[in-house]
Amino acid sequence: MIDNISWLAIYPEIVLLTMACVIALVDLGVHSPRRTSTYVLTMLTLAVVAALQAMYASSGNTFYGFGNMVVSDAMGNWLKCFATVAMMVTLVYGRPYAADRDMLRGGELFTLAMFALLGMFIMISGNNFLVIYLGLELLTLSSYALVALRRDNATATEAAMKYFVLGAMASGFLLYGLSMVYGATGSLDIGQVFKAVNSGQIKHQVLVFGLVFVVAGLAFKLGVVPFHMWIPDVYQGAPTAVTLMIGGAPKLAAFAITIRLLVDGLLPLAIDWQQMLAVLAIGSLLVGNLAAIAQTNLKRMLAYSTISQMGFVLLGLMSGVINGNVDATAVENAYSASMFYVITYVLTTLAAFGVILLLAREGFESEEISDFAGLNQRSPLYAGVMAVCLFSMAGIPPLVGFYAKLAVLQALIASGQTIYMAMAVFAVIMSLIGAFYYLRVVKVMYFDAPLTATNVSAPADVRVVLTINGALVLVLGLLPGGLMALCADAVVRALAT
Repeated sequence: MIDNISWLAIYPEIVLLTMACVIALVDLGVHSPRRTSTYVLTMLTLAVVAALQAMYASSGNTFYGFGNMVVSDAMGNWLKCFATVAMMVTLVYGRPYAADRDMLRGGELFTLAMFALLGMFIMISGNNFLVIYLGLELLTLSSYALVALRRDNATATEAAMKYFVLGAMASGFLLYGLSMVYGATGSLDIGQVFKAVNSGQIKHQVLVFGLVFVVAGLAFKLGVVPFHMWIPDVYQGAPTAVTLMIGGAPKLAAFAITIRLLVDGLLPLAIDWQQMLAVLAIGSLLVGNLAAIAQTNLKRMLAYSTISQMGFVLLGLMSGVINGNVDATAVENAYSASMFYVITYVLTTLAAFGVILLLAREGFESEEISDFAGLNQRSPLYAGVMAVCLFSMAGIPPLVGFYAKLAVLQALIASGQTIYMAMAVFAVIMSLIGAFYYLRVVKVMYFDAPLTATNVSAPADVRVVLTINGALVLVLGLLPGGLMALCADAVVRALAT
């Protein structure tokens, strides 16, 4: 018999799954080429789910269900709330683009998006190795199908095949690593794994061997060097609306499973996995920023930008435990800084890709940097939104990207370790190099002659959401305290259990 607590822990997931099935069935009777009724029903469902998650998160309660296999806590619920909002914004931006490219012949775009979101929810809520893996596979299988949604487009099909092959390899890494940890500890429950590892009675070599594969699998999902090979090709080859689905909300789920596995489950091995994360972070900052300079395709440039941005997230994750000693203040500062960084990164990415989607039109993909020439003369508003996003990614004050980088660097420096301070200096130098390719796009928008005199037009919902999205990047940079406090409180509550 399943108790009420178990149902309560996954109530938003049940609503999402039920409505995804209902929407798939309802869509069979929809004949509109723009799928208006399917779109409206999807957005209403996501709005209800986001409200439920916000309500759960605001309560601050933590409870477990289904034999401790799932957990509902403040950190998970806020991440699921933000992931739902990100998916809503993605669908607002992507629907006109998808309609122009005949991607709405069926309701697959909306149904697959909801199943992908359900996969993220399961990943975020997972308190058991198998549950996390099932959520990961649901997300990745939906993503493969979304990338290949333009069946008649060879580039998208090629990107889907690359994504599938490399994704399967990464899933194998993660599953093998988890099986090694299970073999060593005798449990799939993350809490029991922590107790077993913390007891010190398990062979360290066996655990570290499994840990290497776990970190490799997580690194692929985060898209960090040297497991970044799929990101540039998939970002460029996928339909832009799908690129945003892959590059936005799933980063929140990847951050969550990293916290669940490495911090909740394998914290006693922090001295080992922090060294791995340090190498991944340095490689990501170096390769991401240097490779982005050579790109002429904006989507590919933003792909390498993503790699470098995830390097900053790893810097925060690796600075929570100092010399194997767990300090509550250091843990709170480090992990909340990483959570703040990944949330604000997703917010900025949404607006940047929103402008790319806005400029695309039937038969034309606005994804080359040269396509943005003279955008300020055609539309000062959208040029301004794009400039704000690029400046934020570069870490220029007073935008939110600056504060996010500052929070991570403060967590690094607060450790007092010489090596961490050296990495902070390295991160700043890489950010200065990275500013070049962001400012290059701004220069093209404001100082180059436009290639066309066509005015930029957008549906009312896209215009409103994009304006709010761009404004939030500025407002959260000026007033970051509220979101930062929310992240700190969520992390403390999650780790306290």
